[in-house]
Amino acid sequence: MMGMSWGEALLLVLAGWTAIGALGIAVSWLRGERGKAKRHLRWIAAVWLLYLTVLTIVSLTSRARGVAIGQEQCFHQMCFAVARAEVMPGYLAQSGEQLIRVAVLVTNRSTGKTRSDRRLRAYLVDAQGRTWHEIPGLEGVRLTTTIPPQTSVTSEPVFKVPGDARNLALVLTHGRGLPQALVIGDRDSLFHPVVTVPLMTSKARSIR
Repeated sequence: MMGMSWGEALLLVLAGWTAIGALGIAVSWLRGERGKAKRHLRWIAAVWLLYLTVLTIVSLTSRARGVAIGQEQCFHQMCFAVARAEVMPGYLAQSGEQLIRVAVLVTNRSTGKTRSDRRLRAYLVDAQGRTWHEIPGLEGVRLTTTIPPQTSVTSEPVFKVPGDARNLALVLTHGRGLPQALVIGDRDSLFHPVVTVPLMTSKARSIR
């Protein structure tokens, strides 16, 4: 369980307890102990209902959090820090669109293992809640690249946004799929507000 958050550890314990309980229900059912099996099933359902209630309350009461330029966001031992963002001239931008290139420093904090975060994705969001995913093939080193221990590389994902996009921010996420969606307090848990990095251009002014 090394490297797990308390939320991930709690979910793992609950999943293990549920698996053992399900096995017990199956055994009781095969033995003809239908009443006992139903009681165990109700217990499992009640515990999961309580867990999901706590998950929802924690997510809905969490404040939207912003991360400053240069501040690391760590997922276990893989850490990511936005270094800068800049508007790129290019033939891909048309009709007032902008190409935004974001430099992200990717660091493996492990002392002995080569690692990567293959599930990590990045997208931009603006003041209206609109989102844009990176243009594939333009980032050079990918955010999901494998890195030796105690080593850093820079990934530069590129995004195409309309000219009216305001207050752009970068979001790093593993998506709302399982198991992250069921981890209490996780940035990707159900109903949890996203964690954003408000972007600044290389001239140190907001992209507006």
